[in-house]
Amino acid sequence: MKLCRFGAPGHEKPGIVDREGRIRDLSAHLADLTPEALATERLAALARLDIKSLPVVEGSPRLGPPVARVPKFIAIGLNYRDHAEEAGLAIPSEPIIFMKATSCITGPNDAIVQPPHSTKLDWELELGLVIGSTARYVDEAHALDHVAGYCIVNDVSERAFQMQSSQWDKGKGCDSFGPIGPWLVTRDEVPDPQNLDMTLAVNGQRRQSGNTATMIFSVAQIVAYCSRYMTLVPGDVITTGTPPGVGMGMKPPQWLKPGDELHLSIEGLGEQRQRVVTETAGRR
Repeated sequence: MKLCRFGAPGHEKPGIVDREGRIRDLSAHLADLTPEALATERLAALARLDIKSLPVVEGSPRLGPPVARVPKFIAIGLNYRDHAEEAGLAIPSEPIIFMKATSCITGPNDAIVQPPHSTKLDWELELGLVIGSTARYVDEAHALDHVAGYCIVNDVSERAFQMQSSQWDKGKGCDSFGPIGPWLVTRDEVPDPQNLDMTLAVNGQRRQSGNTATMIFSVAQIVAYCSRYMTLVPGDVITTGTPPGVGMGMKPPQWLKPGDELHLSIEGLGEQRQRVVTETAGRR
């Protein structure tokens, strides 16, 4: 299944994408795509619905993040060897965990708002996963059993803020720095999360090209590792690192500016499109 949320910010409704790419309204069966709705048992019930009986959503509605009320937004740093090298940082011997503020989460095509005093705004195309059942001290062999599905994440970063201390959070959690979606693609439709092509373009120019096969730590390893240090619950989002090609790694570095347009895609998971705006424009 491809599950989504559509409508104005704060008023999204749950939807499902049919084989023709049309959004169908799930509101009669589900109040929202909350963490409870994403639990494994509930997803199994949704899979039994007759999609053709659901009303088609007309037009091109705004898409919100495909998960409502994300409990935790966990990120993994430097998980592609080439990205660590372009950043001039050591190859990690174990996953680097940091947190993104859940208040940064936006829809896949919402604007990226450049904060005041931002001078080094950057992009990071990433594979995200959503937890579907509680995971605590799970082993790698069973880790994917706890995944509800996958999505695209843009781990937007303000490098000047990020590098001011050893803690990255303030450069990663500004409002609008977490576009997620367009869909949550359930695990059964992604048989191998370690073989997905990824691309990102800025103003039509390809910047990132990669494949999840080149991750240092696999999705299963990441889920198992995180579950050693925190209980993972349904609705948690984990974003798994970015391939090379970020602005920080270019020579000379290139940073996003208002008016820039981004296009992100991951094989089987859809596309995102964002435009960078000023903080003043973002408040209008």
